[in-house]
Amino acid sequence: MVTRPAARIPLTVIGGFLGAGKTTLLNRWLREAKGRRMAVLVNDFGALNIDAALIEGNGANGDTIALTNGCVCCQIGDDLTRALIQVLEAPVPFEAVVIEASGVSDPWRIAQMGMAAPELVLEGVIVLVDAGAVLAQARDPLLTDTLERQVKAADLVVVNKVDRVDEDALGRVREWVTGIAGKTPQIETLQAEVPMVLLEGLSLAGVREPEGCAVSGCAHGHDADDHDDHGHGHDHGALFDTWSCRPERVFDASELRAWLRDAPGGLLRLKGLVRTGDGEWSEIQFAGRHGAVRKAAVPHDGAAVVAIGLKGALPESALQAAFGL
Repeated sequence: MVTRPAARIPLTVIGGFLGAGKTTLLNRWLREAKGRRMAVLVNDFGALNIDAALIEGNGANGDTIALTNGCVCCQIGDDLTRALIQVLEAPVPFEAVVIEASGVSDPWRIAQMGMAAPELVLEGVIVLVDAGAVLAQARDPLLTDTLERQVKAADLVVVNKVDRVDEDALGRVREWVTGIAGKTPQIETLQAEVPMVLLEGLSLAGVREPEGCAVSGCAHGHDADDHDDHGHGHDHGALFDTWSCRPERVFDASELRAWLRDAPGGLLRLKGLVRTGDGEWSEIQFAGRHGAVRKAAVPHDGAAVVAIGLKGALPESALQAAFGL
């Protein structure tokens, strides 16, 4: 009998300099939580400006605000550890924890503090940069180190407010980000419209056997976001490609870890459940730059792997070679 590992709560850290769009992103995430219980830790309730329709009738209670969708917002104050303990000791467990780093802090340091809790597992560090301001900010010797630390920490860099710059300036921003973050994935957006699939990881529930696929058990698609109802005219299906597979073979866990350490460029997210031995199953996760392989319980629906990448850049051949046979 396989013992089910204790479920750990995914932790996401959102970083970025002042004015980059972190609060806008958090508000969107809360609006579209759709029943998923999240705990959002912030420095200042006032800055978050939560939609009034989401706040329960009795409003704030000390350092927490209960929301009608089952989420809560917790004010960090001077002690992140205390705020995390309060969240983790909640009578009804949360399904995700999100921490907004202050505009001048190092999000990786905050992620490390969160990872010290055995109940949490790092989902990723998302860092926003203001396309219209970051180059000028980076030229300020008092800000350079802070900005570079933030971008280096990212699993995903969100170049926000792209409507404020022309194509030449945007190209320089891309070069600046790449010069610091290397092949860390970056997406471009306005009003912090990050597709929910990138924020919350990938659901395995939607993996189905494809019809008429040339390779049995593998599928490719272009609709990476089914939450595109915010009315700003962005077609995220035109920005991202997805790939899925139901591999039947048994994998070597050490080989999977090695593959994740040197994952091919163009891969934003990957999640899967695969067999790694006789009666043994493992969950595989990849976000931006970091991957992990962890023991898992026997799934009800069998093996499944899902991947997402920027349109035209998803490394399908590499995915097929690694998981498709």
